[in-house]
Amino acid sequence: MPQTLERAERVTREAEAVRVEAERLPERAAEIDHRLVSLRTRAQALTTRSEQVEPVLSELRRRFTAACWQDLQHVPDIAAENVGQAETKLAEARTARDEQRWPDATSLLSTVRALLNTTDEAVSAAGDRLHRLNAVQKDPQQEIDRTRFAIRDAQRLAMAGRNTPDPRHARPLDDAVSRLERAVAGLEGRHPDYWHFLTETEAVRRAVARVVSQIREERGAAGH
Repeated sequence: MPQTLERAERVTREAEAVRVEAERLPERAAEIDHRLVSLRTRAQALTTRSEQVEPVLSELRRRFTAACWQDLQHVPDIAAENVGQAETKLAEARTARDEQRWPDATSLLSTVRALLNTTDEAVSAAGDRLHRLNAVQKDPQQEIDRTRFAIRDAQRLAMAGRNTPDPRHARPLDDAVSRLERAVAGLEGRHPDYWHFLTETEAVRRAVARVVSQIREERGAAGH
């Protein structure tokens, strides 16, 4: 008797689980359909955007030295390959959805999203590069001033409440000054490598920010 009751309870529980799952099916299908549509739209938009990379690259080639754009040369090929793969995976996800293989469909859609994200970044990088190179070619002083300001700010902080700065802070800040001077000197000549200049000023600001956070941490710890 107890076994019969237990079995009946189990059957009821299983039936309930099946009913809940069946109720969720339309919701799950709708969710996957929505993702299929939005990812397909995104893939199409990326195809259009990828086609605009070649004109951007030709402008970069025409106006800037090879070092400024060489790493972006393969963007159109990579974008086309990634979008092609995404289209294939989308078709597989559609089949999985029609066959109600929900985990497969979900997994395939995640792969599609990852492929499109990578493509998006690569395609954006080309336009962003041209925009930044244009700005620095037109007015490098803005980038120089921004970096000098960051160094001066850090030097003031290093000197706060002291007669001489701690060598552990002073040395990297002196290095930052020299590095910025070298980057500025590199802008002279007929065809400056503006991209090298930009990556150098960024690296200098990152190094300076590390010194600033080190000083703050040490002073915070000393204050406790």
